[in-house]
Amino acid sequence: MLSIIIVNYNVRFFLEQALLSVRKAIKNIDAEIFVVDNNSVDGSIEMLHQKFTDVILIENKNNVGFATANNQAIVKAKGEFILLLNPDTIVEEDTFEKCLRFMEQHPKAGALGVKMLDGKGNFLPESKRGFPTPFVAFCKAFGLSKIFPHSKTFNRYHLGFLSENETHEIDVLAGAYMFLRKSALEKSGLLDEQFFMYGEDIDLSYRIVKAGYKNYYFPETRIIHYKGESTKRGTMNYVRMFYQAMIIFAQKHFSTGSRSFYVLMLKFAIYLRAMLSVISRVVKRWSLALLDAIAIYIGMLLIKDYWEYHIKVSEGLKYPTEYILIVIPSYLFIWLLSVFLSGGYEKNAKPSRIVRGLFIGTIIIAAIYAFLPESLRFSRAMILLGAAWAVFITIVVRMILHFIQYKNFRIGETQEKKLIIVGSATEANRVNALLNQAKVKNDLIGFVSVNGEHHQAAMQLGELHQLKEIVAIYKIDEIIFCAKDISSQKIIERMTAVGSEPEYKIVPEDSLSIIGSSSKDSQGELYTIDIKLSIASSFNKRNKRLFDVVACLFLIITIPINVFMIRHPLNFIQNIFLVMAARKTWVGYGGNEMQQQQLPSIKKGILTPLDELGNAVLNDASIARINLLYAKDYSAARDAELFAKCYRKLGS
Repeated sequence: MLSIIIVNYNVRFFLEQALLSVRKAIKNIDAEIFVVDNNSVDGSIEMLHQKFTDVILIENKNNVGFATANNQAIVKAKGEFILLLNPDTIVEEDTFEKCLRFMEQHPKAGALGVKMLDGKGNFLPESKRGFPTPFVAFCKAFGLSKIFPHSKTFNRYHLGFLSENETHEIDVLAGAYMFLRKSALEKSGLLDEQFFMYGEDIDLSYRIVKAGYKNYYFPETRIIHYKGESTKRGTMNYVRMFYQAMIIFAQKHFSTGSRSFYVLMLKFAIYLRAMLSVISRVVKRWSLALLDAIAIYIGMLLIKDYWEYHIKVSEGLKYPTEYILIVIPSYLFIWLLSVFLSGGYEKNAKPSRIVRGLFIGTIIIAAIYAFLPESLRFSRAMILLGAAWAVFITIVVRMILHFIQYKNFRIGETQEKKLIIVGSATEANRVNALLNQAKVKNDLIGFVSVNGEHHQAAMQLGELHQLKEIVAIYKIDEIIFCAKDISSQKIIERMTAVGSEPEYKIVPEDSLSIIGSSSKDSQGELYTIDIKLSIASSFNKRNKRLFDVVACLFLIITIPINVFMIRHPLNFIQNIFLVMAARKTWVGYGGNEMQQQQLPSIKKGILTPLDELGNAVLNDASIARINLLYAKDYSAARDAELFAKCYRKLGS
């Protein structure tokens, strides 16, 4: 018997897809399925009660971590074999049968891992790993394993010198898929609950080998493993948690001398990665502004030279050093700050935002200019010429960058993905309706049929076996597979055959979610909630905060009137201070956490979109939809409208 254990934390849609694939894979074997939920608030429990009544559910009242949650199910498991499986995975229909067969043929095999692919069909190197000895960890922490990916010396962490297509005896299995012999687990001990997330798989693999068993990498079956939802790779949170887990491992298993060196090295690696991460973020965030500053500054110097030598030559005009070192940089600061506040540095910002920012900046400069002493007022003409140059060069810079990336000059336009849907006519039409409902901008090229069934002639592109040619001919950006019509095995085969150029998404049977991931380093994507949410943009975040502050100032100025107009005046005064301190916002989401699930986080609101509805009785779905619409169509004007309509409730 096989006991399958999945630990879930707020990944309802991924869990649903994983369980559907597991259900198909256990069709011919004796198996039980455990789901241990770590206090999710995304509707996971309700989904399980509704769709997976055969699952043995363990509900925790708080997030106890990966190791503890798995142990809760292991002690109740009846199987001779135990599989620890991530919820963000999809298994092939015969994965479990092949693994069981291998384990039965290799009695010394204590644990087994399989070939894992990311959401684009790329091989995940963590499918096979070596023990993180001090030298191995050093090569991993300082990037030598990436520089020499196939080296037996420098990349023992991911065993890059071993073929990904051959079965090997290895040291460490990935926690996303650990197929365990229960007798080996009983001898080695359960997962160590010191590890909250990361490292418990390394520790358990090590103890299984010490107990006299072998760990194997088994590539004859594959699974899709989307990037874990809890922590993005590359973030400081991931780096800290990952290396902290390795430190716990070292303190537990290494001798005193090597342990001290190991811990010191890893701590140094954490600080180094933190520094590089900060530098990388700063460069990435402000590189365009720096490019603008350099281009505008050079142009201002050229304008100055031309003005001196060709226009004002008869007057003997000569701009002093202060103009070059102080005045021009001051102009640049005001212009670029205005562009930033206008949203000109948002991704795919429209040229109108840049022009608007430069126009406002020019007005500010002109206003300040009027109050400067005569010695610092050099020329209004230079301000106007500089502003004209700034508009010209910033637009040109963006046109060049946009053309390099998209091969067109349509700045500010969101590029629609060329998309195809693979499945039966019924499922393909259902998926298309889901896309329209989620308001996902795309260019649907057509449908690819399966099992010989054809779509309407105008949309029929070909058969499943022609997918690679169809992608090449139509330059497809995204492929959506209908899991009801295509087996997981065939989906994985098509992904690996087509390659990683397009993005892939999968629609589970009878599900409202469209799931995918564009790389192993990005979180999984959900088209059911992958709607463009205006409130998530940094431009609107700034506008929201600006509205809060301006509203507070207005309310303070008019407080003698407000205390008589607004209910609960003492609460009202307290709310002003809370909003000014950024602990609350004037308008936020309504309802509870579940009704706000998957929306960008904002401060708790004094008012909500529900307040304008009076005493209307709404169910959870209606409240969630109202919150979604507020987030999707957010603008400061919307906050102002709610603020005005619900003015008397500001003391709530």
